Amino acid sequence: MVAPSVTARDADSAADRIVFLGHSSVLLELGGVRVLTDPLLRGRVLHLRRQVPPVAERMLAQPDAVLISHVHHDHLDLASLRLLGRDTPLIVPAGAGAWLRGRGFASVTELSVGEDAKVHALTVSAVQARHDAHRLGVRGPRAEPLGYLMSSGRVVVYFAGDTELFAEMADFSPAPDVALLPVAGWGPTLGPGHMDPLQAAQAAAVIRPRLAIPVHWGTLLPIGLARGYRERLGDPPREFAEHAAQLAPDTEVRILLPGQATEP
Repeated sequence: MVAPSVTARDADSAADRIVFLGHSSVLLELGGVRVLTDPLLRGRVLHLRRQVPPVAERMLAQPDAVLISHVHHDHLDLASLRLLGRDTPLIVPAGAGAWLRGRGFASVTELSVGEDAKVHALTVSAVQARHDAHRLGVRGPRAEPLGYLMSSGRVVVYFAGDTELFAEMADFSPAPDVALLPVAGWGPTLGPGHMDPLQAAQAAAVIRPRLAIPVHWGTLLPIGLARGYRERLGDPPREFAEHAAQLAPDTEVRILLPGQATEP
């Protein structure tokens, strides 16, 4: 289902909220703490062009932390991080810290699977993800991809980053109330280390959150392919919802359009 419409005024007044900004970029406000995931804030990165309106500047004001799931260009975008400010606290996979500090970012915390970080009242726990660890380029870093659990004390949100389905998702602790699950890629094909709509629904069946929000869809297309594929950008989350209704019937699916907000 598509989430009930939330106006900017309604969203600003909510105690807790989740705002899908496009691709894997999500703004979470949990217990008064503002966290951004994998911010991709530009209209173009490499050969990919944004197909939806730009992120509103008010969404980017003073995040308490930025979570980076892995070092691929569409998840760790240096230009987007510079827009947020070089002093913005970054939480990144082990192996990416020195590379980011060498590019002027002053507050970088590395995590490995099983480690935690505190962002004010929010506990951020690094969990396993299965995806490629390398960054394109001769001098790009290698860092094992992560997912993250964010616990405010009243809600636990799982951000998967990019990953394939794996059985150990059932062992996440604390158990997620909300799962942000990738359901597509950025083009007509889906490479290894990702989940398609069916696999994402299978992940929801394994994790058993009360709420699942599809991400990593509907935002980017390779230059030259927009005319043929733009009208299909909304298919993956709808297919995910259909599969989840069969495989994970106790999980509510909310489809957020880029820029739309909901309460967790």
